[in-house]
Amino acid sequence: MAQDNRLNVQCFVKKEFQPLFVGENNPKLLYVSDIRPDASTHPRVMHAHEDFVEIILICSGSSEYLIHDKKYFIQTGDLLIYNAGVVHDEISGPDIEIGSYCVAIGGLRMPGLQPNMLIPSDAGYVFPSGKSFGDLRILFEMMFRNLASEEPRAEAFCSSLMHALLVKVLAVTEGKDASKEKPVDEPHVLGRRIKEYIDKHYMEPITLQSMGEALHISPYYLSHVFKQMSGYSPVQYLLRRRIGEAQTLLITTDLSITRIAEMVGYDTQSYFNLQFTKNVGMPPNKFRQNYIVLQKEKKGNGKGRRRKGTANPD
Repeated sequence: MAQDNRLNVQCFVKKEFQPLFVGENNPKLLYVSDIRPDASTHPRVMHAHEDFVEIILICSGSSEYLIHDKKYFIQTGDLLIYNAGVVHDEISGPDIEIGSYCVAIGGLRMPGLQPNMLIPSDAGYVFPSGKSFGDLRILFEMMFRNLASEEPRAEAFCSSLMHALLVKVLAVTEGKDASKEKPVDEPHVLGRRIKEYIDKHYMEPITLQSMGEALHISPYYLSHVFKQMSGYSPVQYLLRRRIGEAQTLLITTDLSITRIAEMVGYDTQSYFNLQFTKNVGMPPNKFRQNYIVLQKEKKGNGKGRRRKGTANPD
């Protein structure tokens, strides 16, 4: 590559542009996470966020993730976008380590979309970042570093960086049209119905038999169709949905483990502990201690915890 020997280089803004964040579209940065590869061996199991968008940049490793109703192969450089309500299952383990950054953003009101949707629901979830990977990684890293070290005016600085990140993310996703995928067949449509039923009732005492009765499908056919679509049996999916919700409650509340077990559909804490440990790699009490670190006390706000590896601008 030829060396540029010019002493001064100046770039001009050549185009007019319409600001994205005006009126009611006032996004708020909720948290930033730096997830080390070794930490991913204790994954966040199947869950969804109802009131914010998550954006994830895969910095190292590869795996299969279940997102909504399909499994996707994700790898270094991929950008993942989870609109509010999208169920996702981050599959990792001792032999599958994933390093990533994650931001959560609330208050999005993009034109023509439902609240807390960054892109249309048919636009897809996984996008190769290509030549934008370096810029995206720098933005994530700067946000995390400034919030974690509590730099002066870190919240205001990182809010501006978040705006830049959103613009860059939209540039990466622009022109990508997942709606052109092959048409969905009838069994897949049925699989989605089963998924929607489980997502709605997973905290209730449902069984394969009761699912079949509610959906007017034989339990055998229900199980066959759903596993073909998702890779999980309905019972496995139900279990992971419960464990994922339990993780969210462990991270975001001070509820007792016994109460959390009851809330996600378990009759006994001992059986809940067994299933949680099997799927996460550690018991619920250790997960809570490992995932949460004490913050410096803040006067009058009553908040004393934050996610480990996370900087959260209150």
